[in-house]
Amino acid sequence: MTAPAGRPRLLVLRALGLGDLLTGVPALRALRRAHPGHELVLAAPGGLAPAVAATGAVDTLLPASAPGRAVPRVLPWPGPPPDLAVDLHGNGPPSHRLLSALRPGRLFAFAHPGTPEITGPPWRADEHERERWCRLLRAYGLPADATDLALAPPAVPSPAPGAVVVHPGAASAARRWPADRYAAVVRRLLAAGLPVAVTGGPGEDALVARTVVPGARAFPGGLPFATLSALVAGARAVVSGDTGIAHLAVAHGTPSVTLYGPVAPALWGPPPGSPRHRPLWHPGPPGDPHGRSPDPLLLRITEDEVVDAVGGVVALGAGCGPSGPSVPSGLSVPSGLSAPSGLSGASGPSRSPGSPRPAPEAVGPADAAARGRPPLDAGAPEGHPGGGAGPSPGPGPSDPRDRSAPTGRAPRKGAPP
Repeated sequence: MTAPAGRPRLLVLRALGLGDLLTGVPALRALRRAHPGHELVLAAPGGLAPAVAATGAVDTLLPASAPGRAVPRVLPWPGPPPDLAVDLHGNGPPSHRLLSALRPGRLFAFAHPGTPEITGPPWRADEHERERWCRLLRAYGLPADATDLALAPPAVPSPAPGAVVVHPGAASAARRWPADRYAAVVRRLLAAGLPVAVTGGPGEDALVARTVVPGARAFPGGLPFATLSALVAGARAVVSGDTGIAHLAVAHGTPSVTLYGPVAPALWGPPPGSPRHRPLWHPGPPGDPHGRSPDPLLLRITEDEVVDAVGGVVALGAGCGPSGPSVPSGLSVPSGLSAPSGLSGASGPSRSPGSPRPAPEAVGPADAAARGRPPLDAGAPEGHPGGGAGPSPGPGPSDPRDRSAPTGRAPRKGAPP
Protein backbone atom coordinates (compact mmCIF):
# COMPACT_ATOMS: atom_id res chain seq x y z
CA MET A 1 0.00 0.00 0.00
CA THR A 2 2.27 2.71 -1.27
CA ALA A 3 1.68 5.64 -3.56
CA PRO A 4 3.99 7.75 -5.75
CA ALA A 5 5.45 10.83 -4.10
CA GLY A 6 4.08 14.23 -5.03
CA ARG A 7 0.39 13.32 -5.08
CA PRO A 8 -2.06 15.28 -2.92
CA ARG A 9 -2.96 13.28 0.16
CA LEU A 10 -6.33 12.38 1.65
CA LEU A 11 -6.33 11.27 5.30
CA VAL A 12 -9.11 9.10 6.76
CA LEU A 13 -9.31 8.48 10.51
CA ARG A 14 -10.83 5.16 11.57
CA ALA A 15 -8.45 3.88 14.24
CA LEU A 16 -10.67 1.04 15.36
CA GLY A 17 -10.91 -2.67 14.53
CA LEU A 18 -11.80 -5.26 11.91
CA GLY A 19 -15.57 -4.91 12.04
CA ASP A 20 -15.26 -1.14 12.00
CA LEU A 21 -12.97 -1.32 9.00
CA LEU A 22 -15.36 -3.56 7.09
CA THR A 23 -18.40 -1.38 7.80
CA GLY A 24 -16.36 1.58 6.60
CA VAL A 25 -15.44 -0.02 3.26
CA PRO A 26 -18.29 1.61 1.27
CA ALA A 27 -17.20 5.06 2.45
CA LEU A 28 -13.52 4.34 1.77
CA ARG A 29 -14.34 3.21 -1.76
CA ALA A 30 -16.49 6.29 -2.33
CA LEU A 31 -13.55 8.48 -1.33
CA ARG A 32 -11.25 6.48 -3.60
CA ARG A 33 -13.58 6.99 -6.58
CA ALA A 34 -14.04 10.69 -5.87
CA HIS A 35 -10.30 11.34 -5.52
CA PRO A 36 -8.50 8.98 -7.91
CA GLY A 37 -5.43 11.23 -8.07
CA HIS A 38 -4.93 11.43 -4.30
CA GLU A 39 -2.88 9.19 -2.07
CA LEU A 40 -5.52 7.78 0.29
CA VAL A 41 -4.00 7.34 3.77
CA LEU A 42 -5.95 5.46 6.44
CA ALA A 43 -5.12 6.00 10.12
CA ALA A 44 -5.90 2.62 11.71
CA PRO A 45 -4.21 -0.03 13.86
CA GLY A 46 -1.12 -1.48 12.21
CA GLY A 47 -2.34 -5.02 12.85
CA LEU A 48 -5.13 -4.45 10.34
CA ALA A 49 -2.71 -3.99 7.42
CA PRO A 50 -3.73 -7.21 5.56
CA ALA A 51 -7.42 -6.39 5.94
CA VAL A 52 -6.86 -2.80 4.83
CA ALA A 53 -5.07 -4.06 1.72
CA ALA A 54 -8.01 -6.36 0.97
CA THR A 55 -10.38 -3.40 0.68
CA GLY A 56 -8.62 -2.20 -2.48
CA ALA A 57 -9.31 1.41 -1.49
CA VAL A 58 -6.26 2.46 0.53
CA ASP A 59 -2.77 3.42 -0.64
CA THR A 60 -1.04 3.85 2.70
CA LEU A 61 -1.74 2.69 6.25
CA LEU A 62 -0.75 5.16 8.96
CA PRO A 63 -0.55 3.07 12.16
CA ALA A 64 -2.75 4.67 14.81
CA SER A 65 -4.58 3.35 17.85
CA ALA A 66 -5.16 4.06 21.52
CA PRO A 67 -5.86 1.96 24.61
CA GLY A 68 -9.48 0.94 24.77
CA ARG A 69 -9.79 1.98 21.14
CA ALA A 70 -10.06 5.61 22.14
CA VAL A 71 -9.22 8.44 19.78
CA PRO A 72 -5.41 8.52 19.38
CA ARG A 73 -3.76 11.46 21.11
CA VAL A 74 -1.59 12.24 18.10
CA LEU A 75 -1.14 11.08 14.53
CA PRO A 76 2.40 10.59 13.20
CA TRP A 77 1.59 12.55 10.06
CA PRO A 78 4.65 13.29 7.92
CA GLY A 79 5.07 16.18 5.54
CA PRO A 80 2.66 18.95 4.54
CA PRO A 81 -0.98 19.06 5.69
CA PRO A 82 -3.41 16.71 3.94
CA ASP A 83 -5.52 18.18 1.17
CA LEU A 84 -8.56 16.55 2.77
CA ALA A 85 -9.15 14.88 6.15
CA VAL A 86 -12.21 12.73 6.81
CA ASP A 87 -13.42 11.73 10.26
CA LEU A 88 -14.85 8.20 10.03
CA HIS A 89 -13.98 7.56 13.67
CA GLY A 90 -16.75 9.32 15.55
CA ASN A 91 -18.56 12.61 15.84
CA GLY A 92 -17.05 14.32 18.86
CA PRO A 93 -14.43 16.97 19.61
CA PRO A 94 -11.53 14.54 20.28
CA SER A 95 -11.41 13.20 16.73
CA HIS A 96 -12.35 16.57 15.22
CA ARG A 97 -9.50 18.32 17.01
CA LEU A 98 -7.02 15.56 16.21
CA LEU A 99 -7.62 16.08 12.50
CA SER A 100 -7.95 19.88 12.70
CA ALA A 101 -4.49 20.05 14.31
CA LEU A 102 -3.03 18.82 11.01
CA ARG A 103 -4.50 21.90 9.25
CA PRO A 104 -6.06 20.03 6.32
CA GLY A 105 -7.29 21.96 3.32
CA ARG A 106 -10.77 20.54 3.98
CA LEU A 107 -12.29 18.52 6.81
CA PHE A 108 -15.32 16.25 6.42
CA ALA A 109 -17.00 15.44 9.74
CA PHE A 110 -20.36 15.35 11.47
CA ALA A 111 -21.37 18.49 13.32
CA HIS A 112 -21.01 18.67 17.08
CA PRO A 113 -21.76 21.56 19.46
CA GLY A 114 -18.31 21.16 21.00
CA THR A 115 -16.67 22.05 17.68
CA PRO A 116 -18.98 24.68 16.13
CA GLU A 117 -16.34 25.59 13.55
CA ILE A 118 -17.09 22.29 11.77
CA THR A 119 -20.32 22.69 9.82
CA GLY A 120 -21.01 19.12 8.83
CA PRO A 121 -24.30 17.23 8.66
CA PRO A 122 -26.07 16.22 11.88
CA TRP A 123 -25.30 12.89 13.55
CA ARG A 124 -28.22 10.44 13.64
CA ALA A 125 -28.47 7.70 16.24
CA ASP A 126 -31.00 5.64 14.29
CA GLU A 127 -29.09 4.65 11.18
CA HIS A 128 -26.90 1.73 10.24
CA GLU A 129 -23.15 2.15 10.58
CA ARG A 130 -22.45 1.62 6.87
CA GLU A 131 -25.13 4.09 5.83
CA ARG A 132 -23.99 6.65 8.42
CA TRP A 133 -20.60 7.23 6.80
CA CYS A 134 -22.01 7.16 3.28
CA ARG A 135 -24.49 9.85 4.31
CA LEU A 136 -21.62 11.96 5.65
CA LEU A 137 -19.91 11.85 2.26
CA ARG A 138 -23.13 12.55 0.35
CA ALA A 139 -23.61 15.67 2.47
CA TYR A 140 -20.32 16.92 1.01
CA GLY A 141 -21.37 16.05 -2.55
CA LEU A 142 -19.69 12.65 -2.93
CA PRO A 143 -21.81 9.73 -4.20
CA ALA A 144 -21.55 6.74 -1.85
CA ASP A 145 -23.18 3.31 -1.99
CA ALA A 146 -23.60 1.54 1.36
CA THR A 147 -23.94 -1.82 -0.42
CA ASP A 148 -20.43 -1.60 -1.91
CA LEU A 149 -18.90 -3.83 0.73
CA ALA A 150 -17.80 -7.08 -0.95
CA LEU A 151 -14.22 -8.30 -0.67
CA ALA A 152 -12.44 -10.20 -3.43
CA PRO A 153 -11.95 -13.96 -2.91
CA PRO A 154 -8.82 -14.65 -0.85
CA ALA A 155 -5.71 -15.83 -2.67
CA VAL A 156 -4.99 -18.57 -0.13
CA PRO A 157 -7.00 -21.79 0.33
CA SER A 158 -9.37 -22.36 3.22
CA PRO A 159 -8.01 -24.56 6.03
CA ALA A 160 -11.48 -26.12 6.41
CA PRO A 161 -13.50 -25.73 3.19
CA GLY A 162 -17.22 -26.33 3.51
CA ALA A 163 -17.27 -26.18 7.32
CA VAL A 164 -19.74 -24.26 9.43
CA VAL A 165 -17.53 -21.77 11.25
CA VAL A 166 -18.56 -21.18 14.86
CA HIS A 167 -16.94 -18.21 16.56
CA PRO A 168 -17.90 -17.80 20.25
CA GLY A 169 -15.75 -14.76 21.03
CA ALA A 170 -16.33 -11.02 21.26
CA ALA A 171 -14.47 -8.17 22.94
CA SER A 172 -16.94 -7.88 25.80
CA ALA A 173 -18.84 -10.50 27.76
CA ALA A 174 -22.07 -8.62 26.98
CA ARG A 175 -21.86 -9.88 23.39
CA ARG A 176 -20.64 -13.40 24.12
CA TRP A 177 -23.35 -16.05 24.10
CA PRO A 178 -22.43 -18.75 26.66
CA ALA A 179 -19.80 -21.24 25.51
CA ASP A 180 -21.86 -24.22 26.69
CA ARG A 181 -24.68 -23.17 24.36
CA TYR A 182 -22.28 -22.81 21.45
CA ALA A 183 -20.92 -26.27 22.28
CA ALA A 184 -24.46 -27.70 22.22
CA VAL A 185 -25.02 -26.14 18.80
CA VAL A 186 -21.72 -27.59 17.55
CA ARG A 187 -22.80 -31.07 18.70
CA ARG A 188 -26.10 -30.78 16.86
CA LEU A 189 -24.49 -29.51 13.68
CA LEU A 190 -22.02 -32.40 13.74
CA ALA A 191 -24.85 -34.86 14.39
CA ALA A 192 -26.62 -33.43 11.34
CA GLY A 193 -23.59 -34.24 9.18
CA LEU A 194 -22.07 -30.78 8.93
CA PRO A 195 -18.32 -30.28 9.47
CA VAL A 196 -17.63 -27.59 12.07
CA ALA A 197 -14.63 -25.34 12.67
CA VAL A 198 -14.43 -23.36 15.94
CA THR A 199 -12.37 -20.16 15.82
CA GLY A 200 -11.13 -17.73 18.42
CA GLY A 201 -9.24 -14.48 18.53
CA PRO A 202 -6.06 -13.70 20.48
CA GLY A 203 -6.54 -14.57 24.13
CA GLU A 204 -9.60 -16.73 23.50
CA ASP A 205 -8.00 -20.19 23.58
CA ALA A 206 -9.89 -21.17 26.74
CA LEU A 207 -13.17 -20.09 25.16
CA VAL A 208 -12.43 -22.18 22.07
CA ALA A 209 -11.59 -25.17 24.29
CA ARG A 210 -14.97 -24.87 26.05
CA THR A 211 -16.80 -24.69 22.71
CA VAL A 212 -15.08 -27.35 20.61
CA VAL A 213 -16.33 -30.94 20.91
CA PRO A 214 -15.01 -34.22 19.46
CA GLY A 215 -15.37 -34.15 15.70
CA ALA A 216 -14.99 -30.37 15.35
CA ARG A 217 -11.78 -28.64 14.33
CA ALA A 218 -10.32 -25.93 16.54
CA PHE A 219 -8.53 -22.79 15.31
CA PRO A 220 -7.51 -20.92 18.48
CA GLY A 221 -5.06 -18.09 18.91
CA GLY A 222 -6.30 -15.71 16.23
CA LEU A 223 -5.74 -16.77 12.63
CA PRO A 224 -3.78 -14.47 10.32
CA PHE A 225 -6.22 -12.34 8.37
CA ALA A 226 -5.58 -14.07 5.02
CA THR A 227 -6.29 -17.49 6.56
CA LEU A 228 -9.33 -16.26 8.47
CA SER A 229 -10.69 -14.58 5.35
CA ALA A 230 -10.21 -17.79 3.33
CA LEU A 231 -11.87 -19.84 6.06
CA VAL A 232 -14.90 -17.56 6.09
CA ALA A 233 -15.10 -17.25 2.30
CA GLY A 234 -15.06 -21.04 1.92
CA ALA A 235 -17.44 -21.79 4.79
CA ARG A 236 -20.89 -23.31 4.48
CA ALA A 237 -22.03 -20.77 7.07
CA VAL A 238 -20.68 -18.60 9.91
CA VAL A 239 -22.26 -18.58 13.39
CA SER A 240 -21.13 -15.86 15.79
CA GLY A 241 -22.05 -13.01 18.03
CA ASP A 242 -22.05 -9.40 16.93
CA THR A 243 -18.35 -9.14 16.15
CA GLY A 244 -15.84 -8.77 13.31
CA ILE A 245 -16.14 -12.23 11.79
CA ALA A 246 -19.86 -11.59 11.17
CA HIS A 247 -18.94 -8.57 9.02
CA LEU A 248 -16.34 -10.66 7.22
CA ALA A 249 -19.03 -13.22 6.35
CA VAL A 250 -21.19 -10.46 4.86
CA ALA A 251 -18.23 -9.12 2.89
CA HIS A 252 -17.65 -12.56 1.35
CA GLY A 253 -21.34 -13.35 0.81
CA THR A 254 -21.06 -16.36 3.12
CA PRO A 255 -24.36 -17.35 4.79
CA SER A 256 -24.36 -16.28 8.41
CA VAL A 257 -26.29 -16.49 11.65
CA THR A 258 -25.44 -13.65 14.03
CA LEU A 259 -26.59 -13.39 17.64
CA TYR A 260 -27.38 -9.88 18.90
CA GLY A 261 -27.95 -8.60 22.42
CA PRO A 262 -27.23 -5.04 23.59
CA VAL A 263 -27.21 -3.45 20.12
CA ALA A 264 -29.87 -4.02 17.48
CA PRO A 265 -28.96 -5.60 14.12
CA ALA A 266 -30.69 -2.67 12.44
CA LEU A 267 -27.71 -0.59 13.55
CA TRP A 268 -24.80 -2.99 13.04
CA GLY A 269 -26.20 -6.04 11.28
CA PRO A 270 -26.11 -7.42 7.75
CA PRO A 271 -27.89 -5.64 4.90
CA PRO A 272 -31.64 -5.86 5.57
CA GLY A 273 -33.69 -8.32 3.58
CA SER A 274 -30.86 -10.69 2.69
CA PRO A 275 -32.01 -14.30 3.20
CA ARG A 276 -28.39 -15.46 3.34
CA HIS A 277 -27.87 -13.65 6.64
CA ARG A 278 -30.02 -14.32 9.71
CA PRO A 279 -29.67 -11.86 12.58
CA LEU A 280 -31.21 -13.27 15.77
CA TRP A 281 -32.41 -10.68 18.27
CA HIS A 282 -35.14 -10.35 20.90
CA PRO A 283 -36.16 -6.71 21.45
CA GLY A 284 -36.03 -5.45 25.01
CA PRO A 285 -34.62 -2.76 27.29
CA PRO A 286 -31.24 -1.21 26.52
CA GLY A 287 -28.09 -3.08 27.46
CA ASP A 288 -24.48 -2.19 28.08
CA PRO A 289 -22.39 -3.35 25.10
CA HIS A 290 -19.31 -3.33 27.32
CA GLY A 291 -20.90 -5.22 30.18
CA ARG A 292 -19.06 -7.92 32.08
CA SER A 293 -21.78 -10.53 31.71
CA PRO A 294 -23.89 -11.67 28.73
CA ASP A 295 -26.65 -9.24 27.88
CA PRO A 296 -30.13 -10.46 28.94
CA LEU A 297 -31.41 -10.05 25.39
CA LEU A 298 -28.58 -12.21 24.09
CA LEU A 299 -29.44 -14.90 26.64
CA ARG A 300 -33.02 -15.05 25.32
CA ILE A 301 -31.73 -16.65 22.13
CA THR A 302 -32.07 -20.43 22.36
CA GLU A 303 -30.05 -23.27 20.90
CA ASP A 304 -33.07 -24.31 18.84
CA GLU A 305 -33.27 -20.86 17.25
CA VAL A 306 -29.63 -20.97 16.26
CA VAL A 307 -29.79 -24.51 14.84
CA ASP A 308 -32.97 -23.69 12.91
CA ALA A 309 -31.40 -20.53 11.52
CA VAL A 310 -28.32 -22.45 10.40
CA GLY A 311 -30.62 -24.89 8.60
CA GLY A 312 -32.24 -22.00 6.78
CA VAL A 313 -29.09 -20.27 5.61
CA VAL A 314 -27.42 -23.57 4.70
CA ALA A 315 -30.42 -24.37 2.50
CA LEU A 316 -30.31 -20.99 0.80
CA GLY A 317 -26.54 -21.13 0.37
CA ALA A 318 -26.41 -24.78 -0.69
CA GLY A 319 -24.02 -25.46 -3.51
CA CYS A 320 -21.46 -22.94 -2.19
CA GLY A 321 -19.59 -25.57 -0.23
CA PRO A 322 -17.96 -28.74 -1.49
CA SER A 323 -20.39 -31.14 0.13
CA GLY A 324 -23.23 -30.50 -2.27
CA PRO A 325 -26.68 -28.96 -2.38
CA SER A 326 -28.65 -30.52 0.46
CA VAL A 327 -29.92 -29.65 3.89
CA PRO A 328 -28.26 -32.18 6.21
CA SER A 329 -30.54 -34.55 8.05
CA GLY A 330 -31.41 -33.18 11.47
CA LEU A 331 -31.52 -29.55 10.39
CA SER A 332 -34.79 -27.89 9.58
CA VAL A 333 -35.70 -25.22 7.08
CA PRO A 334 -37.59 -22.75 9.30
CA SER A 335 -41.25 -22.19 8.53
CA GLY A 336 -41.68 -19.43 6.01
CA LEU A 337 -38.51 -20.42 4.16
CA SER A 338 -38.91 -22.66 1.17
CA ALA A 339 -35.95 -24.81 0.22
CA PRO A 340 -34.60 -24.03 -3.26
CA SER A 341 -35.06 -26.62 -5.98
CA GLY A 342 -33.10 -29.75 -5.20
CA LEU A 343 -32.94 -29.06 -1.46
CA SER A 344 -34.68 -31.11 1.18
CA GLY A 345 -35.71 -29.80 4.59
CA ALA A 346 -35.69 -32.36 7.34
CA SER A 347 -37.81 -31.86 10.41
CA GLY A 348 -35.92 -30.21 13.23
CA PRO A 349 -35.52 -31.13 16.87
CA SER A 350 -38.75 -31.75 18.73
CA ARG A 351 -40.09 -29.19 21.18
CA SER A 352 -42.46 -29.60 24.09
CA PRO A 353 -46.09 -29.10 23.03
CA GLY A 354 -47.47 -25.83 24.27
CA SER A 355 -44.01 -24.31 24.69
CA PRO A 356 -43.42 -22.37 21.47
CA ARG A 357 -40.17 -20.48 21.41
CA PRO A 358 -40.44 -16.73 20.89
CA ALA A 359 -39.13 -15.77 17.47
CA PRO A 360 -36.25 -13.34 17.42
CA GLU A 361 -36.75 -10.38 15.15
CA ALA A 362 -34.72 -7.91 13.24
CA VAL A 363 -36.27 -4.47 13.18
CA GLY A 364 -35.58 -1.22 11.42
CA PRO A 365 -33.60 1.61 13.01
CA ALA A 366 -36.71 3.57 13.92
CA ASP A 367 -38.20 0.52 15.61
CA ALA A 368 -34.96 -0.06 17.48
CA ALA A 369 -35.01 3.47 18.82
CA ALA A 370 -38.68 3.20 19.71
CA ARG A 371 -38.06 0.01 21.66
CA GLY A 372 -35.47 1.57 23.87
CA ARG A 373 -32.27 0.37 22.27
CA PRO A 374 -29.24 2.43 23.19
CA PRO A 375 -28.68 5.14 20.58
CA LEU A 376 -25.48 4.64 18.70
CA ASP A 377 -23.90 7.91 19.61
CA ALA A 378 -26.42 9.47 21.92
CA GLY A 379 -24.17 10.18 24.74
CA ALA A 380 -21.06 8.20 25.20
CA PRO A 381 -17.47 7.85 24.29
CA GLU A 382 -16.74 9.06 20.84
CA GLY A 383 -17.19 6.51 18.14
CA HIS A 384 -20.07 4.09 17.84
CA PRO A 385 -20.87 0.47 18.45
CA GLY A 386 -19.26 -1.72 15.92
CA GLY A 387 -18.62 -5.29 14.91
CA GLY A 388 -15.43 -6.54 16.24
CA ALA A 389 -12.26 -8.47 16.05
CA GLY A 390 -11.16 -9.50 19.48
CA PRO A 391 -9.51 -8.32 22.60
CA SER A 392 -6.59 -6.91 20.68
CA PRO A 393 -6.67 -4.25 17.96
CA GLY A 394 -5.12 -6.75 15.56
CA PRO A 395 -6.91 -8.74 12.89
CA GLY A 396 -8.29 -11.47 15.16
CA PRO A 397 -11.92 -12.37 14.54
CA SER A 398 -13.46 -11.33 17.79
CA ASP A 399 -14.21 -7.65 18.14
CA PRO A 400 -12.76 -4.63 16.45
CA ARG A 401 -15.01 -1.80 17.05
CA ASP A 402 -14.24 0.02 20.20
CA ARG A 403 -13.75 3.71 20.17
CA SER A 404 -13.80 5.85 23.22
CA ALA A 405 -13.35 9.52 23.78
CA PRO A 406 -15.85 11.38 25.88
CA THR A 407 -18.46 13.40 24.01
CA GLY A 408 -21.25 13.50 26.58
CA ARG A 409 -23.41 10.90 24.89
CA ALA A 410 -24.82 7.57 26.07
CA PRO A 411 -22.84 4.30 25.97
CA ARG A 412 -22.74 2.57 22.63
CA LYS A 413 -21.49 -0.76 21.52
CA GLY A 414 -17.81 -0.69 20.87
CA ALA A 415 -17.03 2.29 23.07
CA PRO A 416 -16.25 1.60 26.68
CA PRO A 417 -18.19 3.94 28.94
